Amino acid sequence: MFKHLFKLIWNKKKQNFLLMSEMLVSFLVIFAVFTLMVYYYNNYKKPIGLDYENLWVVDYNNTYNTKSGDSLGTFYENLKQTIKSMPQVKEASYCSDNVPFSQNQWTGDVNYKNTKHDADFYNADDGYKDALGIKLLTGRWFNKADAVAKSQPVVINNELKENLFGNEEAVGKLMGEGDKKNTLRVVGVIQSVKAKGDYSPAKAAIYKRTDTGTFRWQGKMMIKVTPDADAAFEGQLYKTLANYMKNSNVEIEHMPNKLRSANLFNIVPMIVTIIVACFLIINVALGLFGVMWYNINKRRGEIALRRAIGASGQSVSSQLVYESLILATLSLIIGTFFAVQFPLLNVFDLQASVYIIAIVLSIIFIYLLVLVCSLYPGKQAAAILPAVALHED
Repeated sequence: MFKHLFKLIWNKKKQNFLLMSEMLVSFLVIFAVFTLMVYYYNNYKKPIGLDYENLWVVDYNNTYNTKSGDSLGTFYENLKQTIKSMPQVKEASYCSDNVPFSQNQWTGDVNYKNTKHDADFYNADDGYKDALGIKLLTGRWFNKADAVAKSQPVVINNELKENLFGNEEAVGKLMGEGDKKNTLRVVGVIQSVKAKGDYSPAKAAIYKRTDTGTFRWQGKMMIKVTPDADAAFEGQLYKTLANYMKNSNVEIEHMPNKLRSANLFNIVPMIVTIIVACFLIINVALGLFGVMWYNINKRRGEIALRRAIGASGQSVSSQLVYESLILATLSLIIGTFFAVQFPLLNVFDLQASVYIIAIVLSIIFIYLLVLVCSLYPGKQAAAILPAVALHED
């Protein structure tokens, strides 16, 4: 039977070429869609690494003019203690502008022995870990004793630890920054934080302790509040900040809102791809219906003759469905050949499992699409009456 079907397909190769081309392009587009979906889903199911609920971000301008670093440090320490004394505040922390879920990013290279890797750099004070609810895996977070350390103490996340140290213990090791060697001492390892939202992977990160010099350019504060902190308290907090930092533009943002914005920004490429894919799938489905309908009308005599010599309606319908599935199989063989190049060549630096799952899902989708589009025309072919069709011919 299949030999006969291949012969029929070959005899109509010019008519089937366009249909196979549509299926091939559809497979490649669907492969791209499923690759994005699998990639985003793998990222989404991983822990975000921080407690963003009831976490506020204060953006301010540094308007305190003084040449003394100690005076500047005392000024902002007093402000921090004033905020922490409020009953609705659980923790407060100064940090660099690249707070989680923002578009700011500071990157650089770090090295250990002969291994070099890029990482996101953050500045954070002693209360940063508690303010964000970050989980400490090994070692410790910063404390005041680190201000006089010989080598600059840093905390790294688990992602950077695996990239640089592998299975070795990272705490106590010396790293280099840029072209320098052994300038940073690892004092702790924390759980990786997905700083760009739920759908982005956690990147390698390194945290440096803030000092009196960093207060001159830092303009962010993270404040962990209690669940009962409302708009009235937010107004009180704003007034306190504005009165303390004269002529400073103060803005308060809520981290859940920043997370929603970051997630929306990340999934825009997938949404656009899905829209394009939907238009393409609709066109392919209409094309399949049209070609199948055209083939039925053109082959009415052939179908009627088969029915007249004893073929059942089910066998006629199955033949048309099998022809469509064979065409889909031929297209998928070619499409799969191109798709498997992505994991083999490590394109876009994604895990091979992401591409493999996307290929399998794309194949299943194309088969289901072809099956659905060919069932109704096949049913119509099975309903052709031999006497009527032969009389028309």
